[in-house]
Amino acid sequence: MEPIHRAVLVEETIDALALQRGMRVCDGTVGAGGHASLIVERIMPSGCFTGIDRDEYMVEYTRQRLSRIYPQHQDGVSIIRASYADIVRIAGEAQGCGQYDRVLIDLGFSSWHIDASGKGFSFQKNEPLDMRYDTTQEQTAAQIVNSSSEAQLADLIWGMGEDRNARRIARGIVEARRKERIMTTERLARVIADTVPRRGRLHPATKTFQALRIAVNDELGELASFLESVRAVIAPEGRVAVISFHSLEDRMVKNAFRLWEKEGAHRVHKKPVIASRKEQKENPRSRSAKLRVIEIRR
Repeated sequence: MEPIHRAVLVEETIDALALQRGMRVCDGTVGAGGHASLIVERIMPSGCFTGIDRDEYMVEYTRQRLSRIYPQHQDGVSIIRASYADIVRIAGEAQGCGQYDRVLIDLGFSSWHIDASGKGFSFQKNEPLDMRYDTTQEQTAAQIVNSSSEAQLADLIWGMGEDRNARRIARGIVEARRKERIMTTERLARVIADTVPRRGRLHPATKTFQALRIAVNDELGELASFLESVRAVIAPEGRVAVISFHSLEDRMVKNAFRLWEKEGAHRVHKKPVIASRKEQKENPRSRSAKLRVIEIRR
């Protein structure tokens, strides 16, 4: 299988984690294994690695990728389908781990989800309005679009997409679905574009699609649960690294880290680490990425 996603801030993240042989590390959003492959290289042969992802395809892809790259280290590598919000339970069940020296979560969704998943994460292709990472859950983007009230849609688009046109977009969606249910990305994007004329480079549907993806997968709730619980599984002098891609996530991480600092933790960087100009040019997705790392001191 060929690589399906290009991880961001790889060198900066690996440097900030300060990995050593024998460490116990959890990658809570393992994806296609861009960070994981380098982590395993640095902590083995005596380390313990747990990779987590909600998407079944990603789990199987990365399990095969790491087994192919590091067949000699498979006893110390575990890739499981779960949510990083359940890290306390996962750490308790991870053979040989229990506590982690390092925990990483990369909150960006992969280019595979846009290009090949067929789940409707982007309006660039005409696909069913699904947007679920975990297809065992019931709620889809189509259900939210067609069942929510106008007020609920407006609150969602403003609260999770930070779109100033939220009320107009919500009204346009409700009017359009009275004629016919909105079931595809193409129709939703067209409804929004007809409601809010395009100004500048950003497509008027961009923030609505972001809001729907966040809502369908409860991304902010998952992050809040993680930030509330992760310190329970961090070993003394352990580090937590978070890569965020929009202000809602970054604000939550920044506020949590500030609180932890007051309780004795130490920020590894005073300011978030951002991608170099070279990386931003080569990988446009990295432009909005911010890496924050904190060390938990007992």
